[in-house]
Amino acid sequence: MDYPSVGICVIINNKNFEKSTKLSTRDGTDVDAALARKTFSELGYRVIVKKDLSVKEMLNLLRDVSQEDHSKSASFVCVLLSHGKEGWIYGTDGVAELEKMSLFFKGRYCKSLVGKPKLFFIQACRGTALDAGIGTDSEVEPTSDKLPLEADFLYGYSTAPGYYSWRNLERGSHFIQALCEMLQRFKGELELMQIMTRVNHNVATQFESCSIKPGFHGKKQMPCISSMLTKDVYFPK
Repeated sequence: MDYPSVGICVIINNKNFEKSTKLSTRDGTDVDAALARKTFSELGYRVIVKKDLSVKEMLNLLRDVSQEDHSKSASFVCVLLSHGKEGWIYGTDGVAELEKMSLFFKGRYCKSLVGKPKLFFIQACRGTALDAGIGTDSEVEPTSDKLPLEADFLYGYSTAPGYYSWRNLERGSHFIQALCEMLQRFKGELELMQIMTRVNHNVATQFESCSIKPGFHGKKQMPCISSMLTKDVYFPK
């Protein structure tokens, strides 16, 4: 992170959706957005928060940020808070493919972030399956003039593929709460993947759904990290 700037953090917080989508209001998401803003601001990021964006607005925002000059930045972060399904994130009027949203930051399109961490943290469902649980006893390396287009991305999903993602209507989501807590506690001490392992442990062991809806009470959740990072990432203290 030894650049003049840690980088930009974009937070897209979608709470209200058009009637045509038949999606419910995401009560509690403002708590997540506020905590994410506080956490990444304290880590040194220039934070941009946008609420209730359409698909076009989400894509335009990420495209515009990707076209900025990131040569003096060490990394990029995107926090997505919305409804979702496997591989897709909802705007207020429909769905956007996650691959299309991250495409703007790949080497071919955003050369000033080549060789630098591009971190996506996603609080959204990836399906409708429920987990009942089970009892238990920079710069490009000087040795190479190329990097894969997919290099240096990390996707931190709130839940495993195919599963429902939980959110408390008053306290926000356990995943975002755990992510921010672990980043604040271990910044400058542990590497990012070690931090994410602790996020996984926290959610897996400390969370259980509480719902009056039949079949939805007492369910578990397991975050999922997909990493293509090529370097250890330490946030500044």
